[in-house]
Amino acid sequence: MDLPAFKKHQYEFTAHIRDPDKNAKPNDIEDRRMAIYRDLFYNNIEGFIASGFPVIREIYSDENWHKMVRDFFANHQSKSPYFLEISQEFIEYLTNERQVQDEDPAGLIELAHYEWVELALHVSDETIDMNNIDANGDLLSQHPVFSPVAWPLVYQFPVHTMGPDNLPDIAPEQLTYLVVYRNRSDQVRFLEINPVTARLISLLQENESYTGNDAIKHIIEEMKHPNPEVVQRGGLAALEELQQHGIILGTKIS
Repeated sequence: MDLPAFKKHQYEFTAHIRDPDKNAKPNDIEDRRMAIYRDLFYNNIEGFIASGFPVIREIYSDENWHKMVRDFFANHQSKSPYFLEISQEFIEYLTNERQVQDEDPAGLIELAHYEWVELALHVSDETIDMNNIDANGDLLSQHPVFSPVAWPLVYQFPVHTMGPDNLPDIAPEQLTYLVVYRNRSDQVRFLEINPVTARLISLLQENESYTGNDAIKHIIEEMKHPNPEVVQRGGLAALEELQQHGIILGTKIS
């Protein structure tokens, strides 16, 4: 299909900005002027990704980092025009489009997701509504209510400890269970939990009729634990710790 001259010009202009090594600049634009747009667009995107994924940025050399970001900038078709959603677009690129490179660490996609969660919680417009919640309610005899800005997460890799000096080649046998949450001071924090606490959270979030005791008894039956009192005490301690961090807000008022 033939395109109007101005549209051809626009395509040449944007193609060169995206990938100047593969696409020549329009003939009628001085390179000095074109460089302003090349640098402005790329540096904005690169800076936002670097600030959103600081651990990943630190893992890569300058050369490999800019090679990856340039590939994203040149080839990924973003579905959102919003800067705050560039991080999601970058994860989409890593997950579905990027060809694995020798310099990519194992667990890259999980690490990217973990870093994205911090930004997502920080900018989330979810608010804590204490209506119908008893902040001093009994966690065992009533239903514990979780904060909408507390996200239980499970990863194969220990993403919360990964960095340039800690990059496991393979995933450990033990999964990593975390709750990433935004506290009352609007700070994003994480709490590492064990599999039993993760199961406790899952049961309470899936069953609104469950009391804390119901969920703990469910776990005791699943584990067939020879000493139920140990699980009972551990379950209560876990609920109390979650409440101390603001992950549990209180209990549901009937």
